[in-house]
Amino acid sequence: MEGKTKIAVIGCGNISDIYIKNCLAFGLDVAACTDVDMSRAEAKAGLFGLTARPLTDVLSDPSIEIIVNLTPPNVHAAVSCAALEAGKHVYSEKPLATNRANGVEVMELARSKGLRIGCAPDTFLGAGLQTCRKLLDEGVIGEPVAAVAFFMGRGMEMWHPNPDFFYQPGGGPMFDVGPYYLTALVSLLGPVQRLTGSSRISFPERLITSQPLAGTKIKVNTPTHVTGILDFVSGPIATVITSFDVWAASLPRIEIYGSEGSLSVPDPNIFGGSVRVKLAQEQEWRDVPLIEGHTANSRGLGVSEMATAIREIRPHRASGEMAFHVLDLMQSFEEASTSGQHIAIPSRCERPSPFNVMGTL
Repeated sequence: MEGKTKIAVIGCGNISDIYIKNCLAFGLDVAACTDVDMSRAEAKAGLFGLTARPLTDVLSDPSIEIIVNLTPPNVHAAVSCAALEAGKHVYSEKPLATNRANGVEVMELARSKGLRIGCAPDTFLGAGLQTCRKLLDEGVIGEPVAAVAFFMGRGMEMWHPNPDFFYQPGGGPMFDVGPYYLTALVSLLGPVQRLTGSSRISFPERLITSQPLAGTKIKVNTPTHVTGILDFVSGPIATVITSFDVWAASLPRIEIYGSEGSLSVPDPNIFGGSVRVKLAQEQEWRDVPLIEGHTANSRGLGVSEMATAIREIRPHRASGEMAFHVLDLMQSFEEASTSGQHIAIPSRCERPSPFNVMGTL
């Protein structure tokens, strides 16, 4: 490969703005954008000085190396497979797929074609979570023994223009926000070997109060409160709660508890944030300065890092294997709740290597 890596964006919704902006800033050549609604692709192209092209043209262009899949979650797997069949590497928005079977299809097709799969979230590459990784690797809090992760909110119907999807299979708080929390935990503590959980639909209907669908009722078909217990291969046990059923809460985002102290981890949905520690002999929590790295909204960093990894013939960090492991965990919570059992997790992934602003350590 010579010159800039050429990528194309499939899906020109709201999130595409930050991806396109950052991919351009990171030195990637955004060769085209496309959407099922070509008028939307043309508007996006006009905004960023790109070329809007039909999907068939994008997939048949041999100069385009990476497809950035920003389509709705329920078609992530189908679009990723189409791009792989066309010989393209793929970087997908989260989740990798909305169920394990479709995730397996994506991963097996990529392996058979010798192509890369990358997947959001890439927020774990930011300075906030990478500072936490450095503290853990240096043994600042000793051996990790436990962790907690909490996302507590009331849902999407009060602000999102079309919130129905969030209450259907493949949505809900675990599939929508859970990838940030689970990816952060896996990037810090490694893969999970078994889990159990309980989930429920607390309110069978939701009333939309946001425009333009105010007054419309949504039938809820996926759990809106999910509580889980994770046993990590490396030893720690974590408690995770994701909820769309809570009006207010005063809980940490993520904390990790070690043999010598505790680590407060920033919101995994951002790249920066506050990192704090409190060691056994200390009276108060103290702030830890962030290492050099990305703190602003840097979505698309995972695409750039994957493009560099392809050129350097090394593993990329926001990997399909980690995204599939997270998908496996998310689906297993509901299976554990239904069966009333612990679920063994057969999937594994490598704990991604530390990342600094230059991309290597």
